Amino acid sequence: MTETKLNHIAGEWVSGGSEIENRNPSDLSDLVGRFAQATPDQLDTALDAAIAAQAEWAAYGLERKQAVLMSIGTEMMARAEELGTLLSREEGKPLAEGKGEVYRAGQFFTYYAHEILRQLGENADSVRPGIEVDIRRDPVGTVAVISPWNFPTATASWKIAPALAFGNAVIWKPANLTPASAHALTEIITRQDIPKGLFQLVMGAGRDVGQRLVESPKVDAISFTGSVPVGKGIAAAAIGNLTRVQMEMGSKNALAVMDDADLDLAVTLALGGAFGGSGQKCTASSRLIVHDAIHDAFVDKLVAGAKAMKVGHALAEGTQMGPVVSEQQLAENLAYVELGKSEGAELACGGARLTMETEGYFMSPGVFLNTTNQMRINREEMFAPLASVIRVGSYDEALATVNDTDFGLVSGIVTRNLARATDFRRKAQTGVVTVNLPTAGTDYHVPFGGRGLSSYGPREQGTYAREFYTSVKTSYIASGTPE
Repeated sequence: MTETKLNHIAGEWVSGGSEIENRNPSDLSDLVGRFAQATPDQLDTALDAAIAAQAEWAAYGLERKQAVLMSIGTEMMARAEELGTLLSREEGKPLAEGKGEVYRAGQFFTYYAHEILRQLGENADSVRPGIEVDIRRDPVGTVAVISPWNFPTATASWKIAPALAFGNAVIWKPANLTPASAHALTEIITRQDIPKGLFQLVMGAGRDVGQRLVESPKVDAISFTGSVPVGKGIAAAAIGNLTRVQMEMGSKNALAVMDDADLDLAVTLALGGAFGGSGQKCTASSRLIVHDAIHDAFVDKLVAGAKAMKVGHALAEGTQMGPVVSEQQLAENLAYVELGKSEGAELACGGARLTMETEGYFMSPGVFLNTTNQMRINREEMFAPLASVIRVGSYDEALATVNDTDFGLVSGIVTRNLARATDFRRKAQTGVVTVNLPTAGTDYHVPFGGRGLSSYGPREQGTYAREFYTSVKTSYIASGTPE
């Protein structure tokens, strides 16, 4: 029997009320592991432990805290191949992407290790004589981190690292589809010089553990990445306690390809942006808005490129696109294929379940043609290896189409025209804009987030993270009269 991996609560590895199986979406015969599911009572224990541990952690010296985060990040980067293999095995992204994700996650910890020493305050003179003002930031307290399955290590890390760096305790509820990566990261963090209960892992279903976590008055902040409906539910639950909330949710990103674009570059960007990670990225290029003058040539190359992509086992050499994460996700993807066809879109290639050497959740990358921006396949986030081409007659129409969405995470343009690129950067109504680059792929030292239904609350990453993980304190000090 495979040993059940446990939750980490109040400094101890503990079993749960039940357990789940985690299987490799590239090969369903491969049991990745069994994972304990926390009970509501265990969550209450975790919350009490977090409060006590956070006070102790806040009193640690800066260099002592910095050493903790540096150790975590350095170990993650050193073990990127091992942990990246585990990640790809349980989530399904090609091995190179899995290793790259773990390495980048390690960089989040080393980046925020340095931020610990840059927590500088401000000072000012009061309008009243003889009084000075000191402005600094305190930890918010206990942070609930609820992370998704598509980037199980990176997304969690860009929440956990700043939370710890700015002096908070963390209770982490990862997605149940990718518990192995969560358990591995927890092993690294909990071996460090930190108080018992400062960092805790509570695995379980969102409707049980997650709901109780976001409703708790003992939680001071919630950082969530996931779907819009779940995000709205979290916000509604949190408002009862006036808990601060930061959420990254859905997207419907557009890549605008102009008539002066480098055609080969545009196709490369579209293929990588639409089908990388099997399209299971919040930054995926699901809408390809193409100028009429190069539409047909672009489509020919795009379809040929999609057909040529090697779909296979995530750990197999040469795999460009792995499986989708689950049977449910595959069923939803195939339903969107049928929806697109019923709306009048032409499925030029792909969009079908594939039979491979191993049983898994494989499907071919699909391209829709002759679509309009009002079709549901262009309004709703599919989270699938499916891309829709929308033909436009001008730059102005392209820009209007890019902005015609309920979301606003990433948009991109492919053009050689500097004036056009500058205009697009200024007028695209998204939190992230790319020029001659894929929509997928962001840096860790600058802010990340969107508008509309894509994001809610302060930005993540870079120095902007402190706006969420700290609370501003203004102190007035009467210096008195010198003798």
